[in-house]
Amino acid sequence: MMLEDQIKWNKRKSYVLLFIVPLILLGLIFVFGRLYVPRASPFLILAIGSGISVIYVLFSYFKSDEMILEVVGAREATEGEFGQLHDLMEGLTISSGMPKPDLYVQEDDRINAFATGRKPEDGKVCVTTGAMEKLDKDELEGVLAHELSHIKNQDIMFMTVAVALIGVISILSELLLHSMFFGADDEAPPWAMAAGLVLAILAPISARMVQLAMSRKREYLADASGAEMTRYPEGLASALEKIQSQKNSKMDVNKAVSHLYFSNPFKDKASLFSTHPPLDERVKRLRNM
Repeated sequence: MMLEDQIKWNKRKSYVLLFIVPLILLGLIFVFGRLYVPRASPFLILAIGSGISVIYVLFSYFKSDEMILEVVGAREATEGEFGQLHDLMEGLTISSGMPKPDLYVQEDDRINAFATGRKPEDGKVCVTTGAMEKLDKDELEGVLAHELSHIKNQDIMFMTVAVALIGVISILSELLLHSMFFGADDEAPPWAMAAGLVLAILAPISARMVQLAMSRKREYLADASGAEMTRYPEGLASALEKIQSQKNSKMDVNKAVSHLYFSNPFKDKASLFSTHPPLDERVKRLRNM
């Protein structure tokens, strides 16, 4: 399958996965309503719950980039101080026909980077100081191309919405789990208690697995898109190998933003619950291009 076809197929899969997560949320809202306000119309409960969820998701969607940059302590990368960074990104945006994203720097000795922003016109790329110190020109260009590909492929938009929805699911599940045994209405149907318990436990796990499946697939595609952008897969592969060889790659970052990074900032072993695919596999795929 050609790269452009893979990107289109991945977007279609993401739409399907993003359809599943709201269904899980609606199930939670429905059961929550049957437990605590059984006399109210189920349609009214769903409408109110959905409305609140949409407001939360929209707030996260429009404010996420600002919040993320603030959470990681990023600062703007000025051209005077980080001229090479701007030159490399300028070359990539000219060759790809994309708007140049705003550039930021995160003070950290480890090699890493991430992108944020809702669309190409307001894209932002943040690079750690460790990446600029330890990567050569080709390797750093490969990392920047990877992050620019995330913006181009609309990965940030999909993942921002997915994370916001999962946040609502987690909050609702916690409320359901901690209050259902003493807060449920006496007229609540018996099945609602059992359904509430099952959903409170399984809903956040299921939604999280959907998000992780989206995240891992998009990392592979960003690698391939980035390598195509630079026409030098070895630069990106070499950067990944340098990350793999770091003695201590664990970063002090909030777990809520870990999926955004170029490589897993916690260096967990690859598993079903990993935000990133294995580094070895990413390197192998790049070298087979």
